[in-house]
Amino acid sequence: MKEKVQAFGRFLSGMVMPNIGAFIAWGLITALFIATGWLPNEQLSSMVSPMLSYALPILIAYTGGKMVGGARGAVMGAIACVGVICGAPDYPMLMGAMLAGPLGGLVIKKFDKAVEGKIPSGFEMLVNNFSVGILGMILAIIGFYLIGPFMAAVLVVLSGGVDIMVKAGLLPLVSIFVEPAKVLFLNNAINHGIFTPLGAQQVETLGKSIFYMIETNPGAGAGVLLAYWMFAKDKATKDSAPGALIVHVLGGIHEIYFPYVLMNPLLLLATIGGSVAAMFFNTIFNVGLVSPASPGSILAMLAAAPRGGQILVIVSFLIGAAVSFVIATPIVKMSNTSASLEEAQSQMKDMKAASKGQSGAYVSTEDGGEVDLRVLDKIAFACDAGMGSSAMGAAVLQRKLEAAGLGNIKVDHYPVSEIPAGIKFVVCHNDLVARAKKSAPGARFVTITNFMNAPQYDDIVKDILNAKSNKNVANEGGHDFHGGVLLKKNIILNNKTVSKNEAIRNIGKLLVDSGYITEKYVDGMIKKEEVFNTAIGNSLAIPHGIESVIGEIKNSGLAIMTYPDGVDWGDGEIVKLVIAVASAGDDHVDTLAKIATTCETEEAVEKIIRMSVDEIYNLFK
Repeated sequence: MKEKVQAFGRFLSGMVMPNIGAFIAWGLITALFIATGWLPNEQLSSMVSPMLSYALPILIAYTGGKMVGGARGAVMGAIACVGVICGAPDYPMLMGAMLAGPLGGLVIKKFDKAVEGKIPSGFEMLVNNFSVGILGMILAIIGFYLIGPFMAAVLVVLSGGVDIMVKAGLLPLVSIFVEPAKVLFLNNAINHGIFTPLGAQQVETLGKSIFYMIETNPGAGAGVLLAYWMFAKDKATKDSAPGALIVHVLGGIHEIYFPYVLMNPLLLLATIGGSVAAMFFNTIFNVGLVSPASPGSILAMLAAAPRGGQILVIVSFLIGAAVSFVIATPIVKMSNTSASLEEAQSQMKDMKAASKGQSGAYVSTEDGGEVDLRVLDKIAFACDAGMGSSAMGAAVLQRKLEAAGLGNIKVDHYPVSEIPAGIKFVVCHNDLVARAKKSAPGARFVTITNFMNAPQYDDIVKDILNAKSNKNVANEGGHDFHGGVLLKKNIILNNKTVSKNEAIRNIGKLLVDSGYITEKYVDGMIKKEEVFNTAIGNSLAIPHGIESVIGEIKNSGLAIMTYPDGVDWGDGEIVKLVIAVASAGDDHVDTLAKIATTCETEEAVEKIIRMSVDEIYNLFK
């Protein structure tokens, strides 16, 4: 259930978050140029209403349509949204756009699937253009007569409910539900999926909105982090709290305090208490913002405050922090936790990996496959929105990789539901891993609970370094691997002439016995010759496996055999130097380039054939 709620909330906020910049632009224009703004300007303030009534809803609908139906869905969503806007001209149709956009995307997606493969050749463009035009027109009409009036009625009910809650002094109690939902990673869904459109409606009538103060106020989280900083018994947790406090309050990344609450769920009482107290203050003194504060930083809140409202925003933050700190302090003091949650999870991870024999170059993926850490070049860091906590965590991990000399591995951040296809290594918060696995079922997952100081970051670096040094790696045949790419024992000189397949079997056996490949890869080397002759001229052949047996490579390696009297390799090619290649990942490109450079002439190959084992080893190692 939690996962489904997260996914739905993520879908709602996913339509708004890419357009937050537009909301901020509208908010700044409102704060600056309306009659009560910082720089009143009647001409410039004329942009406020069109942006709210048309630009913002169409942007949301366009994004929602694209999420469901791609580029064509985006256009359909925008067309449908115009009908919704015109069907309820007295209300900002932000919520209507969140319905019309995905509906437009779904309709065109279903249509495209229904006609796939049935359009006569040469009529594709005609059908594509007119399908969007006709279906878009129909949805615009439906939006005008049905969706617009329906959403207007919904807004009337919601507005009436809000007025009742405000007059009865009950709005602060919303925090009782908001704060627990936040630590379940529903913060963006609540803020941008619900409060942002409601807030825009309120701004149009009142010039500011209290809805923008509910989820974004960092005061409640700041109080918990301050209590940990002052009174935590675990040194690692205590030392990490000040940095987390700065990032939370000034950077606006609320996810950073969630682990501290999850370590002791009683601290939800502190965040709820702090948020409720701040909201009572906001209700009494009519505190609000003119646009969403994204991220939820005190700096962003001050920038979004109306003229003369900055002091009230600061007081609201301080009240939330103070009340939260007072409640959190005895809870933190009475905690008997002797070790941090991160340390316990790290220890469990090590024990689990050891029990499964997963130390070494290869680590298992969610779908039962393997990832070779030696050739890893990209790591995805995922969070709910792919902006705040994941961007920070990615930066921390990137710095650790660079400090260890692994700067070639790039760490990029993504929304948890939009991890790109093909990603093989993913880092995400423990509470988001179920959703992440649906996006990247073929990846290796590392879960964390602390974005700034997760011990798993150091584990990742250590595992990659160990893999690159080929420590403790064994293949499924039981052959321990102890060396680098080329071993002296795999250089066999002055062999007697044999058949081509026998030569391949012999050199393949060297790689198998040394722990580089399995027997199946040798079979793949034979099959390769059936579709492509690996003799490349200059008396040189480079046998290697077909693409389907790449997974049989356990470690990248070479084996070299010389045949002074030559081997008939077919197609008129006589081979005297055989270099078998088993390369995991993309490092075969560098290996082949080095071989080609070293053996670029027949004279060079003849020289190699006359070399000693040591000389050949020094040439190719």
